[in-house]
Amino acid sequence: MNSCRHGGKDVNPRPSDELLRRPTLEDSELNQHKLDETEDETRKIRRLQLMISMVMSVIGQDPTLTLEEASELAAGAKRAALAMFPDKELAFDLLYKPRLQRLMRERFRLQ
Repeated sequence: MNSCRHGGKDVNPRPSDELLRRPTLEDSELNQHKLDETEDETRKIRRLQLMISMVMSVIGQDPTLTLEEASELAAGAKRAALAMFPDKELAFDLLYKPRLQRLMRERFRLQ
């Protein structure tokens, strides 16, 4: 017998049944789903970063751009970001809004 007596109780050194359970098809489908979600999230983040970069380039480099047009670009970028990440307005306001505001202040010599 492989069990030991410890404090009057049998102690069985075998691993729990949960550790011995074989992965099922359902487990691999769940893992694949999580992987797909992570990849989708990564793609959306990269797309957002690229969009913000392009908007900032246009605002900073287009000499014919008016303040109103720059504001529309920034507002459009925010709408697009919220379409990709609906509950992340605070994150946008913390990460991208200050950058866009600073660029517009510098570009249009605002206070």
